Amino acid sequence: MARIIDGKEMNLIGDNVRKYRKMRKLSQQALSNKLELCGVYVCRGSISRIEDKTRTVTDIELFAIADVLNVEINDLYNK
Repeated sequence: MARIIDGKEMNLIGDNVRKYRKMRKLSQQALSNKLELCGVYVCRGSISRIEDKTRTVTDIELFAIADVLNVEINDLYNK
């Protein structure tokens, strides 16, 4: 089933994923590798698309990203 999202942006967390990733001095590949260790497979290209908001994020990915970046899920959302 196709995902239908109104508007240009496909997620709300991309900017903060980039911000926290860079704060922790992780490359996109390093973040991808750490997610894989958690059993969540998000390739480096998908990390890039998440950060530029052209890819949706599943709840499982959201949980793992927050865990790897050592932040609360709410921290990933713009306030």
